[in-house]
Formats: sequence, structure tokens, C-alpha cells
Amino acid sequence: MRAALYRDMGEAAEVFCVEEVERPEPGPGEVLVRVHASGVNPTDYKARSGAVPRPIEDFQIPHQDGAGVIEAVGAGVDSGRVGERVWLWLAAAGRQWGTCAEWTTVPARQAVTLPDGASFELGASLGVPAMTAHYCLFADGPVGGQTVLVAGGAGAVGHFAIELAKRAGARVVTTVSSPAKAALAEKAGADLVVNYRSPDAADQIRAFGPVDRVIEVALGANLQIDLATAGPHATIVTYAAEPANPELPVRACMTANLTLKFVLLYGVEMTALDQAAADITAALAAGELTGLPVSSYPLADIAAAHQAAESGAIGKVIVTP
Repeated sequence: MRAALYRDMGEAAEVFCVEEVERPEPGPGEVLVRVHASGVNPTDYKARSGAVPRPIEDFQIPHQDGAGVIEAVGAGVDSGRVGERVWLWLAAAGRQWGTCAEWTTVPARQAVTLPDGASFELGASLGVPAMTAHYCLFADGPVGGQTVLVAGGAGAVGHFAIELAKRAGARVVTTVSSPAKAALAEKAGADLVVNYRSPDAADQIRAFGPVDRVIEVALGANLQIDLATAGPHATIVTYAAEPANPELPVRACMTANLTLKFVLLYGVEMTALDQAAADITAALAAGELTGLPVSSYPLADIAAAHQAAESGAIGKVIVTP
């Protein structure tokens, strides 16, 4: 099969190759998936660049997320799943076979039914972003009737956090940095969209009501606005690391009786991930999850795809093996 891969970490243009490699076969409890779309996430290019180094065994096929069709199953897996359209999560977590290839193998639980009407591009956009959004959103209990602040509502995690929060009955305010991003957040269903660069951004959010839960992409940059708008006993859940660690104003956090949670999807317990996958699929089936604008690249242009994602392309970068 044709696959994008790297043997050393570094810049995309320097380390990526597209080669013919032996197609993997599904082991016990696994499925073989013909990949139709492979999503690029920050975790993928950070692993490739060496910013978050991970062991490489001979070569690494990148990308945690994808979507396609099951073509074979290993021992212990229902053969009736052959032909099933699926979306994939954490395909390359501790494994050589990511989704940036014509085929991949994953544990059967990590190939989840993709409902009719949901495109492969949307399926490949889920995984890390949607599951991160789900876990952050519900990490401190239900959000029905609460006010949720989603930082960076035009990003992939922010986009799904808005949609999942609305589905759960929350009021949602989100922050963005431009009119184009504001349009995406409004389309996702946010009740209020605020440009965080506005001098009165905190006042706009406060007027919407005290925030119960914050889904945070940049804790250091946004902590002041989070503290200024959080209600008593609010929870801030942060899922991304910045180059510089933030300074924590302990007294202000104490005064608000604030809870601060840190989330890395790779360490979340499997039961929570299974629940997230089930809830995401239910939302898909109900037509309540939508895709961001897609920039699509063929397999041969894998380096350009990673460069686009690293440069902050609006929407979702997809590779089509």
C-alpha cells in the first residue's frame, strides 16, 4: 500500500516520504480499514516535529484520526462489520499504523460506526478534537442549564465543544479573533461570539451571565478574562500547552473557589473515551455535529498538508489517501 511516513523527527518537508509498504493485517480484536480521509491535528505535527517526541519503530505513519470502510476483521471481531463505514480515533497512539495511508489497522473499539449522511471528511475531523471537546465539557458533570465559555470557538475542539454544549442544553459564549472566525462560531450555534481582542471583551461576556465552565485552549493568554467572567465554583478545563507556562494568581482562584483541570486525551480512561465516542456518534446521527471548512490534500502532498495545519489554516486539513 502507499503510505506517508517518517523515520526521523523534524520539519515536514525534510522527513516525510510517500512509499510502498506492506499492508498491515488485523490482529486479534482489530479491524482493517480502507482509509478514505485522514485528519491532521496539532498532536500529529508536534509528534512529527519532535516537539512532543515519541518512539519510532523503523517508520511511523502519522495521524490519529480518519474515516473509511472496514475491509477485514481479526479474530474475535464480528465478521458482520465488514463493509461498515467508520470513523477512527487514536489510531497511531503507541502504534505504527496511523491513518495517513491507504489502509490502517486499529482495535475494533476505535473504529466507530459513521452514520449515513456523515461524510468521510467529517468522520476524519472527529477523533482528537471532538473527543477532547466532549471530555473537557463533561469532566465536571452535566452542563444543562449552565453557561459555558469556549475559548477559540472557530478551532476544531472549540467547534465541537459549542455543538456538544448546545446539544446538552447549555448557553454558550465563545471567543474568536476575527470576523471570519466569528462567522464559523455563529454557524456552530454559539449564543454569543466575542472578539477577545476587544477592550470590553470581559464586559460583553459578563453581561451574558456568570460562566460555569470554561473550555480553554490558551490558559496563560486567557486566564485573566476567564477569572473576570467566571462565576463562583466555576471550572476551567484546559487542553493545550503553550510555550511559556502561565502565572497562576492563587488568591483570585481561591476567592472564586475555582476548579482548574488539565486534560491530555492520551491519558483519559478508556471508559470515558468509549462514552465520548458513543455520544459523538449519537450527535452525528441526529445531525447535530457539523464539519468545519476543509482543505484537502492528496497523499503526495503530505508535507504541504502539515505545513498548512502548522500555519493555522482556518478549518480542517484532510489528507485523502
